[in-house]
Amino acid sequence: MAKGTLRDQAAVAGVGWTPYSKNSGVSTLTLAQRAINAALDDCGLTLADVDGLATHSVGDAVPAAVVAHSLGVSDPRFLVDLVGGGSMSAATVGAAAMAVATGQADVVVCWRALNARSEFRMGGTGRAAPTLVEFQYQVPYGLLTPPQQYAIVARSYLERAGATAEDLGRVAITQREHAAKNPRAMMREPLTMDAYLASRWIAEPLRLFDCCLETDAAVALVVTNAERARDLRRQTVLISGAATGGGHSLYSGGRTDLSVSAVREMAPRLYTAAGVGPEEVDVAELYDAFTPLVLMQLEDYGLCPTSEAAAFVASGATRLDGTLPVNTHGGHLSEGYVHGLNHVVEAVLQLRGSAGERQVSDAEVALCSGQPGYVSGVTSAVLLRRDL
Repeated sequence: MAKGTLRDQAAVAGVGWTPYSKNSGVSTLTLAQRAINAALDDCGLTLADVDGLATHSVGDAVPAAVVAHSLGVSDPRFLVDLVGGGSMSAATVGAAAMAVATGQADVVVCWRALNARSEFRMGGTGRAAPTLVEFQYQVPYGLLTPPQQYAIVARSYLERAGATAEDLGRVAITQREHAAKNPRAMMREPLTMDAYLASRWIAEPLRLFDCCLETDAAVALVVTNAERARDLRRQTVLISGAATGGGHSLYSGGRTDLSVSAVREMAPRLYTAAGVGPEEVDVAELYDAFTPLVLMQLEDYGLCPTSEAAAFVASGATRLDGTLPVNTHGGHLSEGYVHGLNHVVEAVLQLRGSAGERQVSDAEVALCSGQPGYVSGVTSAVLLRRDL
């Protein structure tokens, strides 16, 4: 093992979630409590075992200290609130692994809880503008919401790669096929290419089905050291590598080619940390707030050659029976948008061999990505491995 790495020292021992809906009817605090208790029950631990808490948000959920107090964790040894939506989802898991591996905590719960449909709609009006210097320069041009911002990224990628609307549609259709086998998914009805192309524009070239689902939900994971995890009730899933990287900070961060994400710079560090290469990834849960991000990440993580992601998806490679199943739960496009942490939950289920109808045969290594660095200026990812 490379000196100074956290490779395989920590593991995800438990996972939990609340129902995914358009109106949870409860607070984000209650959602967090329910998901955390479900994750602890999943692995056979209790609140008395928890001494660390880590979450990420964009001002749309209660902070970790409040959740700790509400759960009765009166003196947490490790307490982290990461600022960022999906950009920091994988970083939350990486932080928990670091805390466990360095002895700062024994059992860390990670979660994301949000009422993103019924309460705090990202990019919605009726609240203060973001505290970002670039925002004042976007407002006069109507560049306000995530679909508008990512439409620029999408156009840049489509023109560089020669991809078409149908190529984006295949991403959405494939993931809907996966969601049909997922009882948690919000959207399980079949999606055809005709229906995709007929759906309304949101921000050209993005149609309705190119965009993620605004969702009320919470998911949680329990992270502890590998040895302890092996004594618990579930198949051990090791955290082999974690990495964070930079990004395009609202298009004024010095990057000129929007068709290539910051992932391309970060990915080599991730693979080195985990001691695996892209060819060893069996299943990829790629951040899919919008369909073009899936194509871009397939290339930027080295999972297929540059500008060939559209052909890769068209070949069937990303389906459950393909060479590299992608977003096996339906992703943010069809399962629900829990800002990336639900991707990690799905990866754990796949590596345990407990994903039911959507199980990928002999899955041993899973890549889980956060948002690839656009708007936020940061990205993150983790590589998980089934303990053999």
